Amino acid sequence: QVQLVESGGGLVQAGASLRLSCAASGRTFSTNAMAWFRQAPGKERQFVATVNWSGGSTDYADSVKGRFTISRDNARNTVYLQMNRLEPEDTAVYYCAAARYPSAGHYSASYAYWGQGTQVTVSS
Repeated sequence: QVQLVESGGGLVQAGASLRLSCAASGRTFSTNAMAWFRQAPGKERQFVATVNWSGGSTDYADSVKGRFTISRDNARNTVYLQMNRLEPEDTAVYYCAAARYPSAGHYSASYAYWGQGTQVTVSS
């Protein structure tokens, strides 16, 4: 059974940092793109960042560019999201996703596997 399990969320003050992790099990995703999405209350799920199969190519939403960094460790079947200079607008449930292909874009339909999410709350 394929599982993506996110961890590392929490409640922090504006300006703080958090590092999210997503551990995959049930199969290897070393040849698949991975991504982070987020969903705030009352809003649609939103793309945050994606990394290709090797980690050599990344892309970010404009709202997090320069503050967030996505990375992966294929030996550990894990993807990370380093979030710096957090803002109250970053408050959301953060989801890890795995694509069927080595690279993928911003659209959630490109991703076949999803985690259950981890809550990130940033207070002002």
